[in-house]
Amino acid sequence: MTDWISLSAEAANAARDLADAVHSKVSDTIAPEGKVDAAIAEREQHMVHGFAWISTTAEALFATAGWAKRANETECFGAVEELILKVGFGEYCAQLAGGVPMNQTEVARPADFGLTEQARAFAASKAARVFIERGNTPDNRAALAARLADGERPFEGFGDETLDMIREQFRAFTKDRIAPKAHEWHLADDLIPIEVVKEMADLGVFGVCIAEEYGGLGLGKLAMCLVSEELSRGWICAGSLGTRSEIAGELIGENGTEEQKAKFLPKLADGSILPTAVFTEPDTGSDLASVRTRASKADGGSWLINGAKTWITHAARADLMTVLCRTDPKTPGYGGLSMLLAEKTRGTDEAPFPDEGIAGDEIEVLGYRGMKEYTLGFDDFEVAPDGILGGAEGQGFKQLMRTFEGARIQTAARAIGVGWNAFDLGLAYALERKQFGKNLLAFPRVSDKLAMMVSELVMARELTYSSARHKDKGERCDIEAGMAKLLGARVAWANADNALQIHGGNGYAMEYQISRVLCDARILNIFEGAGEIQAHVIGRGLASTMSNRAAA
Repeated sequence: MTDWISLSAEAANAARDLADAVHSKVSDTIAPEGKVDAAIAEREQHMVHGFAWISTTAEALFATAGWAKRANETECFGAVEELILKVGFGEYCAQLAGGVPMNQTEVARPADFGLTEQARAFAASKAARVFIERGNTPDNRAALAARLADGERPFEGFGDETLDMIREQFRAFTKDRIAPKAHEWHLADDLIPIEVVKEMADLGVFGVCIAEEYGGLGLGKLAMCLVSEELSRGWICAGSLGTRSEIAGELIGENGTEEQKAKFLPKLADGSILPTAVFTEPDTGSDLASVRTRASKADGGSWLINGAKTWITHAARADLMTVLCRTDPKTPGYGGLSMLLAEKTRGTDEAPFPDEGIAGDEIEVLGYRGMKEYTLGFDDFEVAPDGILGGAEGQGFKQLMRTFEGARIQTAARAIGVGWNAFDLGLAYALERKQFGKNLLAFPRVSDKLAMMVSELVMARELTYSSARHKDKGERCDIEAGMAKLLGARVAWANADNALQIHGGNGYAMEYQISRVLCDARILNIFEGAGEIQAHVIGRGLASTMSNRAAA
């Protein structure tokens, strides 16, 4: 009998070895003097980004092998888990050997790195060969789809009573309070009802990671992943509401003065303050060093903000804005940036921005509704004298960077939830819809899609959980978090696209929920770092790590 669990560990290690070979090639190319050359890295984007995708794929295999081992140790490794391991490893090992898709038209192939022979050796290694030849087969996909249709689902336990209870609680809440109304709210382009927001607050959504001394739950990023995943499985808006408080809570909790923590954290945790992140500008996008919105001191010590921001989520209803702005115009780049804690009056439909010095216009969007997006204009908008985060100017960019790990882990978790939503809808339709005298699930191209949806979801999920575990241990995990977000976003989009394809023409009709899920899934590869930016950060970061080791 084949020991698929041991083979998965062997294949994952072989995949890491192949990624290390790519690592060496990329480092030699973009860091010829021992330090990454930014100009070369930009010129060689396909190589750098392909390296990021190859490394991400290898790490997903490694995380999934760990999942299989934990399932086996708790006697939960059954037929579904074995089939997912076979299908998922078979597909990803084949991709590493032949080409990893960065999107629908761009593929990172071994030949791009001059490593064709190394890729062949990987494919010929015992474990990888078994998975490639016997893993992702038509029979295995059909068997997996049949079990999924019968209601079986892959192992998701943590062996931790608190975490398992959190998943159960939020899955029930989402099923009861979010999922039944999500599409109605989406079609009407309504804000998520405030009574639902209050119910979420009562469950602790907004204070998951805020310390208990400030009224939060004092839990870690793994718990935050579960909350985000389950809420997003009903509607991405519900999962994303917590992101606002997560970012603000981490900014203030990690960088605020004691007075700022005491003032804001308890109200963030109980939902009486709803925050919004005000970072992006019309002409800067991901280039935060070019932020031009300014804050200057007024008579009496207050700060006056002037400038324009865009893509500000939940801005009208928010009570607190964390505003990245330039307080020292003489210092270019990141050094002149500060983070302001700018309080505002919560808006209404009739008066979305009632305060003097701030105006906003709604941006109409395809999906990701329920909170609404805005452009904001500041004209001497007043902020209290003690509004500088941490009481120190020039620290805004550094403060923001510290939150990116958690934000990207949470975005990956939202992607997993959206991906599950797409699967749920696709499977339900495949079981209900009949063509040529049988339901759609009976057709191999349909069952193949559903089998691959779940296999990739498990792999992206376990990579996300792995990054959260690193964060909870206090370890630096910016690269791991970026990988989780990179893969999670691709899987969510693939699942939504395939689920819509299963629906056929009906999927293109707005009355069907999958139309919403497709629009919601698309944003995941853009916000919190567009896929290209994310891949560049991962590739450069890994290359820098190797260069630093070599120099040492």
